[in-house]
Amino acid sequence: MSTYFTDREYGARPATIDVIDARLWAGLYSLIQTRIGDGSFGLRFPEQCPDGNGPYGCDAQAFSRVLGAEVPWILWPLSANEVPDTPVILDLLEFCASAVGEPIKGSYHSYFGHHHLSWNRDAGLTRFVADVNLLFRRNAVAYELTPIGQARRLLPQPVANALGWAMFQTGDAETDRLLEAARQRFLSPKPEDRQDALEKLWDAFERLKTLEPGANKRAQADALLDRVATQDSGFRNALGREAAELTTIGNSFRIRHSETTQEVLISPDHVDYLFTRMFAFVRVILKGTGRDG
Repeated sequence: MSTYFTDREYGARPATIDVIDARLWAGLYSLIQTRIGDGSFGLRFPEQCPDGNGPYGCDAQAFSRVLGAEVPWILWPLSANEVPDTPVILDLLEFCASAVGEPIKGSYHSYFGHHHLSWNRDAGLTRFVADVNLLFRRNAVAYELTPIGQARRLLPQPVANALGWAMFQTGDAETDRLLEAARQRFLSPKPEDRQDALEKLWDAFERLKTLEPGANKRAQADALLDRVATQDSGFRNALGREAAELTTIGNSFRIRHSETTQEVLISPDHVDYLFTRMFAFVRVILKGTGRDG
């Protein structure tokens, strides 16, 4: 963790930013270039000594060629002044994490003026993850690398707690699958995954309406809400209004349907808002009907 004065005295800044800007990219760029230079990525892309006595660094050409194939949106050589899209940067960091190791100097080869190297994978990965996460924290960016080097999005703590402990036992396997898929995809840093999470959550909501007995979907939905709150109570009426509004939202925006009349959600913030709103409603229904596991 950081021991900077401002962190100690004022606390860490809330991680609310979901776009990697030019300043942060420049720092990440330098971390990557430094590790290319010191041979850290030689764990996966070793530069072999000309006399065949073993590796002595990182083969930057092999690194760039495989990177270009695995992350085809990246431009090589990297530029400190040209900022890739945030999801592409996160893919790049995951690629680097998969290749990094702590270089360990072995015998010195005087003729070529270099040491032969071996690598400590665990130490190199731990240090790389820590360096990246320090930059993320100091810039209030809502991402981190996990200990195994995968990028993930940081959610506001109340939302993270609700999602992290969610268990789905609705009695309907397909509803459980949709809810779990929505939960997993919403944690992704990629906007398209979060859009997919929103669609799956709305699909689960529509299935939830049909889990109770009733002559038709309307009667089933009413029976569901009646189990959560006393009939004709203020809260039961509020739940009914919210269910109707959420249904309207699902039909008006491009969530469950793709007709040209649906309005496209162009902001990740709008997607996040609608997901957390719907998830809060669904969670109340699951807990109120004993379907939360």
